Amino acid sequence: MTMGCYSEVSDADLVSMAAKDPDAFGELFTRHSRAVYAYCARRTGDLHQAEDLTSVVFLEAFLRRRKLQLSNMSALPWLLGVAHNVTRNAQRSLRRHRSALARVPPASDSASSEDEAIERIEAEQALARATEALRPLSQVERGVVLLVLWGELSYAEAASTLCIPIGTVRSRLASARHKLAAATITRTK
Repeated sequence: MTMGCYSEVSDADLVSMAAKDPDAFGELFTRHSRAVYAYCARRTGDLHQAEDLTSVVFLEAFLRRRKLQLSNMSALPWLLGVAHNVTRNAQRSLRRHRSALARVPPASDSASSEDEAIERIEAEQALARATEALRPLSQVERGVVLLVLWGELSYAEAASTLCIPIGTVRSRLASARHKLAAATITRTK
């Protein structure tokens, strides 16, 4: 059956047909979506939420289309019953959410989100400067610097981590310090 032919069919017949023909359900949506939307909008006072809830109502109806038996010729009373339950559940969920948020204690750190953002930016800038300062070092020297100087590992721990002798850790660290000192002198001139 084509969409044009559905205009003469009753809601009860459309529901029966929708079990096998989703286009028949589309005709139910066309007929009743505005009324369901208006009901949801009046219940919630929020047009955006009413759109979402209307979608939920028709999704529920579509999922139940094979089992639905209408008690009268119009599907609208049943759809509005579903809308009633959907809006009630949405409002209950919103109340529970607000209640849960009210129970969450305020953060003990009184720093504002602006302060946190500034601290993060400053930390990122410091990290960028540190990464730039390590640029003159070879990859193996950077590894030793990161472990011993910044990671505060002992020479033995760094040697174990890198699978190299302690003497190699010492020589790489000495070389790195020499290069960093030379780079610092060059930048200050």
